[in-house]
Amino acid sequence: MIGVLVVTHGSIGEALLTSATQILGAAPQQVATLSVWRQDDPDDLVLRARELLEGLDAGDGVLVLTDIFGATPGNVVSRLLEDGRIEGVSGVSLPMLLRVLTGRNGSLKGAVQRALSGGAEGLVHMNTD
Repeated sequence: MIGVLVVTHGSIGEALLTSATQILGAAPQQVATLSVWRQDDPDDLVLRARELLEGLDAGDGVLVLTDIFGATPGNVVSRLLEDGRIEGVSGVSLPMLLRVLTGRNGSLKGAVQRALSGGAEGLVHMNTD
């Protein structure tokens, strides 16, 4: 099973995981969050993230989801990436997370595609028509 690490500003990742757990009816396995706060040292965050990754990777790789590309969480994630073993996707949302969590038994490349499609298909202009 592909592991999932959610790295976000503040407690956004924790809230997304709590909501996903409520929707799915059970806490997903091999999932962790890393909260990034203003006072955190990026080098320390990378070390903490690497420790989490070790516990999440059961041999199928880990998908790391983050909120904003180019911000501290995204910069931390960029220092963790290893093609084919640790992949990253920014713009995490609840639809993206749910799509990933409900289809982690395939390839890591497939999980990346599910994350991207979940994020894109989760964007819908709602109106009265």
